[in-house]
Amino acid sequence: MLQLQQITLVQFRNYIQQQFTFAEKVIGICGPNGSGKTNLLDAIYYLGFTKSYFTRNDGQNVHHGLAGMRLQGRFLLGEEPQEVISILRENNKKEFSLNGEEYKKFSEHIGRFPCVMIAPDDIALIIGGSEERRKFIDTILSQIDRSYLQHLIDYNKILQQRNSQLKQAAEQGSINEALLQVFDAQIASNGEWIYAQRSQFMETFLQLVLAFYTRIAGKDDSVSITYESDLQKGKMLSLLRTARQKDAVLQRTTIGIHKDDLLIRMGETTFKNDASQGQRKSLLFALKLAEWQTLKNKRGFSPILLLDDVFEKLDEQRMHNLLEWVCSDDDGQVFITDTHKARLQDQLNAIEVGFQLLEL
Repeated sequence: MLQLQQITLVQFRNYIQQQFTFAEKVIGICGPNGSGKTNLLDAIYYLGFTKSYFTRNDGQNVHHGLAGMRLQGRFLLGEEPQEVISILRENNKKEFSLNGEEYKKFSEHIGRFPCVMIAPDDIALIIGGSEERRKFIDTILSQIDRSYLQHLIDYNKILQQRNSQLKQAAEQGSINEALLQVFDAQIASNGEWIYAQRSQFMETFLQLVLAFYTRIAGKDDSVSITYESDLQKGKMLSLLRTARQKDAVLQRTTIGIHKDDLLIRMGETTFKNDASQGQRKSLLFALKLAEWQTLKNKRGFSPILLLDDVFEKLDEQRMHNLLEWVCSDDDGQVFITDTHKARLQDQLNAIEVGFQLLEL
C-alpha cells in the first residue's frame, strides 16, 4: 500500500508555506478557482516524478516574486515510512532526495512512488498531436521499468546529435559519413529496444483501455485503437539508410520511434473528428484508468490517483460509478478536487467510504 501522510510546500506556486496532513484513503479538496487545489495535486505529482505535471520549467513553480522552493512528502510504502524532499535553490540548482540520500540521477526516482493525474487539459491526449500519446505511453513504461527510461533518454540524446549533424551538413555542403553511421547504429539499437517494449506492452494495454471505455460509456461505440510505428515496416537501421536523402533535405530524422502514435478510430472514421464530447471524455478516463490499473498490476500496489476537477467531465451516474470503483473497491489513495463543497461531499457520501475534506 502506498499512502501520502503529509506534505509541506514552501514557495510553491501560490503557497508561501503550508503543511497538509492526510489521515484517510480518500481526500476531497474543495475551494474556489485560484485557491490552490490544482497546485496541491501538482506538488504531490512532483514528489513522484521530480517535476511538475503542467510545466517543464521549474522556475515557473516558484511563488511569484520569490526565489527557490521546497517540497517535502512523508509517505507510507507498505509498512515503511519514506521521506521525499525536493529543493530548488535560489541559483536554480535542483536537489532531490529519498530518506536523506540525494539522487545523482533524478531518473532513479521515477516509479518509486507512482501516481496518475487526470486534469482538464488532458483531453489533448485524444485530440492533440502524436507527441501527447507517446509521452503518455512513455510515462507508464518508465514507471514500470527504469531501463526503459534510460533507453529513452539515450535515444533522445542521440536523436538530437544526429539532427544537429544533419543541419551542420546542410550548412557546410558536406556530411561526415563516419559520424553519421555511428549515430545511425546507436539510435537504431536504442530504437529497436524501445519498439520491442512498446509493442509487447500495447498487446494487453490497448485491450484494457477498450474494456474500460465500454465500462464507462456503457457501450463500445465501435472504438478501436492501433499502435503505429515506422519499425513495423522493417529494421530501423535499414529504414534510416532509405530515408537518408529525405533526412538530409529536411535536416532532421524523419523515421524512428519518435514518430510512433496510437491510431484511434470509431467505426471507419477518425475518433477525434467524429466523437462527441461525452465519448472523448469517456476515452480519456479509459486511458488514464488503464494506466492506473497497469501500474497497480506491475507494482503490486495501487498508485496514488489525482483527480483534478473531474466533476466537470462526467455526468453524475458515470462519476458515481468511477468513484465507487476507485475509492471503495480498492486500497489506493485518491485525491479529488472540486469547486463545489456540497457536490463533492454528496458524491463521497454516496459511495459510503471514509474520507477527509479539506477546504482551501
